[in-house]
Amino acid sequence: MNGFSSQWIAVLAGAGSAALLAAALVFQSLGYAPCELCILQRWPHLAAALIGASIWAFGWKRWLAALGLLAALCATGFAIYHAGVELKLWAGPQHCSGGVSGLAQMSAQDLLTALEAAPVVRCDQIAWSLFGISMAGWNAVCSAALSGLWLASVRGRKRAGAAA
Repeated sequence: MNGFSSQWIAVLAGAGSAALLAAALVFQSLGYAPCELCILQRWPHLAAALIGASIWAFGWKRWLAALGLLAALCATGFAIYHAGVELKLWAGPQHCSGGVSGLAQMSAQDLLTALEAAPVVRCDQIAWSLFGISMAGWNAVCSAALSGLWLASVRGRKRAGAAA
């Protein structure tokens, strides 16, 4: 990355988050409804894309690049958490990973009401995968790579002779 200024590295990282958001929306338009954790993963990418656009429009500032790094790290963390839920490494949120708590105390009518209110898209089921890696897993890989770009930008790498 030594040939690129910190500004362009940040812009590239922000564009990467925008591309991940666009891909998520394409998958959604193809019928892959997002679960609650899928939607949660989109927010840090939106923030990173907006930060990248701000750096493109107004110039590089280390504090903005640091915010971009923080957003990318949050996206990475959320994606790792979601992939772990899908792989049953840990429990996900009760309301989107199945199960209705308090079954023993529920009447049949209460149980039916709870089941009707339960989300259709489960967080612990893999809707799509490529090479054995789910969308959440790919998001974790891509988000980690984008975190690396943001880190390079924060560190202030610059083209020889160019100001950061």
